[in-house]
Amino acid sequence: MTRTFRLVVHRLPNEPDASGDALAAAAGQLGLTGVAAIRPGRLFYVAGELSPAEARRMAGELLVDPVTETLKIDEVGANGVEPALSAGQALVDVTFHPGVTDPAAENLVRSARLLGLDVQRAATGRTFQIAGVLPQGELRRLAETVLSNPVIQQATLNRPAPPPFVDYPETDGLVEVISLTEAGPEELTALSAARRLSLDLAEMEAIQAYYRVEGREPTDVELEMLAQTWSEHCVHKTFKALIDYTGPDGETITVDGILNAYIRAATEQIGKPWVKSAFVDNAGIIAFNDGFDLAFKVETHNHPSALEPFGGANTGVGGVIRDVLGVSARPIATTDVLCFGPQDMKPADLPAGVLHPARVQAGVIAGVEDYGNKMGIPTVNGALVYDPGYTANPLVFCGCLGILPADSHRTGARPGDRIVALGGRTGRDGLRGATFSSMEMDISTSEIAGTAVQIGHPIMEKQVQEVILQARDEALYSAITDCGAGGFSSAVGEMSDPIGARVQLADIRVKYPGLRPWELWLSEAQERMVLAVPPEKLDRLQALCAVQDVELTVLGEFTGDGRLEIYDGGRLVGQVSEAFLHDGIPRRRLQAVWQPAAANRPPTPYRQDPAAALLALLAHPNIRSREDTIRLYDHEVQGGTAVKPLVGRSHHGPGDGAVLVPLDTQFAALPGTNGAPAGPMRGAALANGICPQFAAVDPYHMAWSAVDEAVRNAVAVGADPDQIAILDNFCWGNPALPDRLGALVRCAQGCHDAAVAYGTPFVSGKDSLNNEYTGADGEKHA
Repeated sequence: MTRTFRLVVHRLPNEPDASGDALAAAAGQLGLTGVAAIRPGRLFYVAGELSPAEARRMAGELLVDPVTETLKIDEVGANGVEPALSAGQALVDVTFHPGVTDPAAENLVRSARLLGLDVQRAATGRTFQIAGVLPQGELRRLAETVLSNPVIQQATLNRPAPPPFVDYPETDGLVEVISLTEAGPEELTALSAARRLSLDLAEMEAIQAYYRVEGREPTDVELEMLAQTWSEHCVHKTFKALIDYTGPDGETITVDGILNAYIRAATEQIGKPWVKSAFVDNAGIIAFNDGFDLAFKVETHNHPSALEPFGGANTGVGGVIRDVLGVSARPIATTDVLCFGPQDMKPADLPAGVLHPARVQAGVIAGVEDYGNKMGIPTVNGALVYDPGYTANPLVFCGCLGILPADSHRTGARPGDRIVALGGRTGRDGLRGATFSSMEMDISTSEIAGTAVQIGHPIMEKQVQEVILQARDEALYSAITDCGAGGFSSAVGEMSDPIGARVQLADIRVKYPGLRPWELWLSEAQERMVLAVPPEKLDRLQALCAVQDVELTVLGEFTGDGRLEIYDGGRLVGQVSEAFLHDGIPRRRLQAVWQPAAANRPPTPYRQDPAAALLALLAHPNIRSREDTIRLYDHEVQGGTAVKPLVGRSHHGPGDGAVLVPLDTQFAALPGTNGAPAGPMRGAALANGICPQFAAVDPYHMAWSAVDEAVRNAVAVGADPDQIAILDNFCWGNPALPDRLGALVRCAQGCHDAAVAYGTPFVSGKDSLNNEYTGADGEKHA
């Protein structure tokens, strides 16, 4: 008989719990003064052929530390579990919405089965015992603003949450046919808005023209795939647009694409021979020594982090690690630059629908910590910046440095290669994430875009990493990429260009039934990689996956006919030419203007005691110590961090950068290794620069200052200034507004000139645009 148990794990009453104190402080910060104390606990539901004794054994071996924690187990009956609450007490249970990834629950099921226990389903959550006098409305506010995030979680008040197990219906297999070949301009624009495609009228008309030639209407699979492929996030159409730019001298020039005119142009002008790959793959690659190359990539995860800070930052780190795996490199370090609103902001000053900056920061930092620490990758460098402009638009930059044997990355899928997916299963998480990242946010964003937020599973990614590195060394694949924004649509679509592919959606492994074909194709469920594998090498790859407990699925094959065909069983649910998919997007022509702000006379220096001034500066949010954050990250794992983020005699002072000596090269440099004499031991310096305070004065000088700071920080820890490569990561407002775009062009010009002056080629980068929030007052905040 299947039985369900509720398990609650608390710290012993005499054990300090800083997390409960932090939650109570957060409640007070939001004006919930009736909260006296909060006691958090870990909540688990398990269902299976279990006796109470077996449930207790499982908990004792897997969930609870008997030295510091207590365990309470209840069997969930027809009437549920009734709490015993006295006056001045309240209870809040928090569990995930159905369909949200729950990595801890997945691992609990797997671990319980290793113990020989028949656990069929599990779910995790949090439970909170609250001391204080709170009306029901304030308790609900506490639950939804401090203790949970309604985007991904549900809160149950003053009674235990029911087991969050859902029996999903089987899919109806619906494939919509979208009528647009006869639509007028207004109808096309309305269609794009209704489906959140983030396509403008010219792009919708290009799609319309294609299907008129095809003589049919598109399916939802095709239209959603086109929107993903043509999204700002994936194709960088603003950076490739023709721009009529009027500068401070009043003259107008035509910029033939920001990327080509300024960023790529700087790299080509500098012409460093040690640049192996720039702007053509998931990460930039440079030569490190005779035997190894380095790969580096930085991404942003701003919009998801604004909605769900932990999950947004967590999957930001996971995604950039996959970018490095996607160029066949072993991750050796991560970095982050995080920008938040004022941590002491008054609740009354918070825009409607926006999380408090303190909560955003806590969630983002926890997300970064969780992924890197669990994967065993040191977080060695970063920055924290505070400004009111980041209140509704936090910026979350996540980077990863990797190492690979020289010239070992394979990049060309061939006709006949099988399309192989490795790693996590597919669910509804992340649907339309690419188009969501190409939109502005407003007070309704959290209500309509919850599925755009993913939850990471770092243990799964660690398992996938081990398979990829062995497969690389045994030359088991012809090409590799990660499932990032757009899921299989993006990964398979990019790998199949221009040769074409045939895909079978029915073979995709799912977390739960009920997904329609377009959802299977577009889902951004995490921890998935796609490889092009010669048929004769499939068995060996499958054997590697079995050792690491990683699922392998063959989704189809690369064909050579130049078309991408998508089947669901025996039905053809999507087909499009690779040429149109990747080259059919019309090039935008945009207007940009930049004029310097009106000159303001600097204020008269404030005369005060120098000692008091120094203390005030040291306490400034943008200057004060970051040690409390740095200590959360493991920067020693892998044993290669030679210069650490905290330096000085007592290891409390902030460093300018980090230096890594990868284990791969440490062993290669040992005398007698492979019969060779000892070689030189090289290090890799990792640093960053950011200077947003100059933006209002002149974005050109802001860019110069950021490049200058990054270079100086690298040189300060010993880097050779003649072998420094850089990445640019632009976070900007709405490029459709001429003043925003003008400032962006001006900034790119500064990037070009600074890179050329320092001889530092760009090898990769990223742009995150539309970082604007429209408040309830209708005003835009960039």
